[in-house]
Amino acid sequence: MKQNRPEQSAIVPDIDTILSEIDRNLEVATAKLFDLISIPSISSEPESKPAIERAAAWLERELAVMGFAAETVQTAGHPVVMARSTAGDDASGDLPRLLFYGHYDVQPIGDRDQWVHPPFEPEVIEEDGLHRFYGRGASDSKGQLWTFIEALRAWKAVEGQFPAEIVIMLEGEEECGSPSLPAFIDIRRDDLACDVAFICDSDMWSPTQPAITTQLKGLVHERVIISAPNPDLHSGHYGAVAANPIRILSTILAGLHDDAGRVTIDSFYDGVREIPESLRAKWRELSRHEGLFDDVDLRGGSVEAGYSLLEAMWGRPTIDINGITGGNQGPGERSVLPGSATARISFRLVAAQDPEAVRQKFRDHVRARLPEGCTVEFVGADGSSAVMLSQDSAFLRATARGLEAEWDTPTILKGTGGAIPLVQHLADGLGAECIVIGWILGNDAIHAPDERYDVERLRRGTRSWIRILDEVRQLP
Repeated sequence: MKQNRPEQSAIVPDIDTILSEIDRNLEVATAKLFDLISIPSISSEPESKPAIERAAAWLERELAVMGFAAETVQTAGHPVVMARSTAGDDASGDLPRLLFYGHYDVQPIGDRDQWVHPPFEPEVIEEDGLHRFYGRGASDSKGQLWTFIEALRAWKAVEGQFPAEIVIMLEGEEECGSPSLPAFIDIRRDDLACDVAFICDSDMWSPTQPAITTQLKGLVHERVIISAPNPDLHSGHYGAVAANPIRILSTILAGLHDDAGRVTIDSFYDGVREIPESLRAKWRELSRHEGLFDDVDLRGGSVEAGYSLLEAMWGRPTIDINGITGGNQGPGERSVLPGSATARISFRLVAAQDPEAVRQKFRDHVRARLPEGCTVEFVGADGSSAVMLSQDSAFLRATARGLEAEWDTPTILKGTGGAIPLVQHLADGLGAECIVIGWILGNDAIHAPDERYDVERLRRGTRSWIRILDEVRQLP
């Protein structure tokens, strides 16, 4: 980080011209983004490794063309694309060192038949008054990272240099838990050192109101496989007497919550603090915003007794069952008593919950309920803790002003039920201040079929970065 910085430069950037450059280049920027979305960079599927490598190489080339010193850094898993502004191309004596983070890997597509639009063939479609495009990674998070890359391109195109000393880190493993990231950050500590890290992997409050996320949950993934003493059996012969792993697993899963929506795992809530009344009051005020939950039909859902929707989403730990498999999965009927059954579980944690301790408590809970003769296997490691970020820093206030200048409405400071492992790694590993923002909306079908984004949010998100950079530039 820069120490003893001199007075900022007297040269005032032409912000209006930079914003006009973004609007002028929008069609080109959108076409380039479509090239990136068309690469099926699915980090959790081994067969997609060539596509991961291709996406990393594509990004490295684009950043190099912009004047960055760009490189693809191999890790124990998928590569990280790093880029740094070079001497003579930044105003590093005048401004802090800024780190921009995004991830170029995407989720699997799931059942292809559920996609109305092809997952890797984006095109602009006019619907609902928007110029929308579909594709895996359109919103999470290739469309997101492209906003700050295009903003930096436009600034340099007009001003001839970048607005600060810039570092860009684009990860290829975020969607599978960022397993290689801690070691990478430790090795590249000097390269990543910064005054502030902008993490563009979050959402807006509404289609017209920006937000900064200051509270994130921790995350633990776990897979549990219960096996019977026998392989698959004919259910007509043994269904009444032999162990059925699906039934056993379903019973255990159904018992993870009581009738009040509380988790029944012993000591699960140890150390969990009650939500402060001052924070609950702020969240109650936010809950009054019209149309807050209009994007999703919440009928049939379950909310822990005694808590509002936002309190349950942002301030309470949760368990979700993400998938169950076992027995007959084919198109035809097969009267089978399965030899095993598998479930995928995710835990969303709050402050004071240790990921590994929660994992062990869950495993103990399952083992205690396993019938005689059956066995259980668990697959899962690591995890991330909950993160609380400052709500009153100079960088956050500058970011909020920049967002308000572009969207002409106040910036909401919010929590989230999601997790971004990088935030913890940067905050703990580098001591960096982190600002978490983004342009995703709740109805973007993130992680679901027909994931989508729209051209106007791409444009306004890109313009927002220019406003933010201008505010940061003016900090003493």
